[in-house]
Parts: sequence; C-alpha cells; structure tokens
Amino acid sequence: MMENALDPASLFHDWFEKAKGNEDSLPEAMSVASVAPDGRPSTRMVLLKHADEHGFVFYTNLSSRKGVEITANSYVALLFHWKSLNRQLRIEGIAEPVTDEEADDYFSSRDRGAQIGAWASDQSSPMESRFDLEKRVAQYTAKFGISKVDRPPFWSGFRVVPDRYEFWNEGQFRLHERLIYQKEGTNWRTERLFP
Repeated sequence: MMENALDPASLFHDWFEKAKGNEDSLPEAMSVASVAPDGRPSTRMVLLKHADEHGFVFYTNLSSRKGVEITANSYVALLFHWKSLNRQLRIEGIAEPVTDEEADDYFSSRDRGAQIGAWASDQSSPMESRFDLEKRVAQYTAKFGISKVDRPPFWSGFRVVPDRYEFWNEGQFRLHERLIYQKEGTNWRTERLFP
C-alpha cells in the first residue's frame, strides 16, 4: 500500500533511490511530452540531470523540436517507468529555462566528446548522410583542439516545475494504486484514483 508523503518531492526521491538500486540501466530516463503550435503532441526520452523540490532538470539543444516546442508552450508532461519496481510516475508542470550558470556548470561536467557533439549536431534538422555529422564532429574537434569547449549558445536546459504528480504502483488483478498530488497555492492536495 502506498503511503501519502508530506510532499511529492520526497516520495519521488524514495522511489528514485529504489529505482537506482533495481533498474538494469538508466533509472533517470524519462519521457518528455510537448505540444507543437498546431496542437500536435510529441514525446521523447531524455535523461533527468537534477531533481529537487523546485523541479526536474534536463538539457537539450534549444533549436531541436522539443526545445522549440517547449519555448513556445511551456506546459509539459514527464513520465518515469521503472519496470523492475512495477511503478510509474507521471508529472505535469511548467518548463522554465535553467540559469546560464546552471547550464555552464552542467555542460563543463560532460565528457569532452559530448561537448563537441553538442556543437556538431544540428539536432532535429535533416542531414544527407551520417558522414555529415562525422565531418562536423571532426571540424569542431579541430576548432577546439586542446582548449576548453564552451557551452554553445543554443544549448541549455529546462526545469519542469510540477503542479501535478501521479504515483502509480502495480497491483494484483490490475487493481493498481494511483496517488495524485495536485498543487493548490503553496500546498499539495492528495487524492486516490480508481485504477
């Protein structure tokens, strides 16, 4: 039986710690759903890089499809699915840009190959062949040489500030547990849903 926690962030951290100890790989993988200007939804997997009481942070190329969609419409949904625990967590909220300092700090912590890849990939744009990407990687590798790779101006992150959580725990005979946290002012209201 799922117990109500005082706040959903602490329940998330309890579940996430269990997932890190049980999932075969990438317990931090989450889907991010955004909406295009024409109302068409899209979703993709990203990696959670930081989570606290303020929200859930991930990084991307701001010119990518998700970057453009989230910049135009900041309402997003996240989904974690931890198969080893038979649990999932849905989060809805508003995506806000992280600060330049946060983006710089995270970018500098990345592997050098990933830093150069951020410059080389014109994410979500068409390319003629894999060679186009490999050529751009070689160009940026030569450009930066052994010097520091600065964060590209088009690469940053979003913090999803939640206003709704749904914790879902698999039950026998499909009698699953669903616990909702809904933001009301500065407080969280909880309710349980039929499966």
